[in-house]
Amino acid sequence: MSLPGEHRATPAGKPRARALGVPFAGRPGRWNAITDVPGVEVGYVTLIEGENVRTGVTAIHPRGPDGTGDPVAAGFHSQNGNGEMTGVSWINESGTFTGPVAITNTHAVGIAHAGIVAWTVTHHPEVAEMWLLPVAAETWDGYLNDINGHHVTEQTVVAAIEAARPGPVEEGSVGGGTGMNCYEFKGGSGTASRLVPFAGADYTVGVFLQANFGDRAELVLAGVPLGQALAGDNPMAEQSAAPPGAGSVIAVVATDAPLFPHQCQALARRVTAGLARTGTTGSHFSGDLFLAFSTANPGAFRPDPAALRQLSFIPWESLDPLYAAVVQATEEAVANALVANEDMTGRDGHRTPALPRDRVTELLAAAGRLTPPD
Repeated sequence: MSLPGEHRATPAGKPRARALGVPFAGRPGRWNAITDVPGVEVGYVTLIEGENVRTGVTAIHPRGPDGTGDPVAAGFHSQNGNGEMTGVSWINESGTFTGPVAITNTHAVGIAHAGIVAWTVTHHPEVAEMWLLPVAAETWDGYLNDINGHHVTEQTVVAAIEAARPGPVEEGSVGGGTGMNCYEFKGGSGTASRLVPFAGADYTVGVFLQANFGDRAELVLAGVPLGQALAGDNPMAEQSAAPPGAGSVIAVVATDAPLFPHQCQALARRVTAGLARTGTTGSHFSGDLFLAFSTANPGAFRPDPAALRQLSFIPWESLDPLYAAVVQATEEAVANALVANEDMTGRDGHRTPALPRDRVTELLAAAGRLTPPD
């Protein structure tokens, strides 16, 4: 059981959305992070160099590094396809994937794919000896980052995979989220989790997302439209060639609840509803791609042509609480990515302001939407 105040700061001491008093539905796990799902680990490499490099790599292990080779049940959903996530053809075909997931910038997605292969060849050659179809995804950081400079290398990806750990997760401008923007404020990496009871057990649903989407005018927190009140100080509106709302969002949903692959796909679809709670209507110029997986049923998808397999699963008619958990955790993960941030200046002097936390607190208080302090 989580304790009051546990979810209000990142490991580096940056405030999370709950530190502002933003209210959220549902019961979070210990860390209020995707790593509350047993076995899931997250790692980062953050590249901030000189005036023009603002990028990095995020790695997520579904079963920890030693679990590579034991596929997880998985499902994929594209809200809008102006983006890239590799490996989804195989996920749609088999309902599974294996090994770490990497998230980075748009022009490094091929490098991320190759880096996963390189790490697997080194650490799990028995898995790599046949074929690999890694999951690597991207969002565009070219406003703040020299995206064409080839700053992400295979070694960067390998280092992020090897840095993955359980426990609390850093948020904001870290890893693949380093150069990202959300609602034309500084965005990036965010996470949250929810506990869901079923049949006498508590299962965990965790969401991690790389937030790089949204028009400033759309922003909503705690049900309060904030875009008009926060319209000032928006350099992206003047300097970016892309229209408002352009960008992308990659979301990864993890759970230890036993699910069929098509049920994982149903969870991935609910990310859309969680994003909508933060105001976005979804832009044509945004790649909004969502992956969900279940770590339950270990060993059930391991290759063995001579044996029958069995799966346990939560029945379809009992999935509504899991759907709600995805929506709630997605909404909070977006808020965390915005709150755990500071102003950033990058390529060619481009600047993105951080969400003005004090002003947000004033607006939510005026609307009667702040939670009381612990």
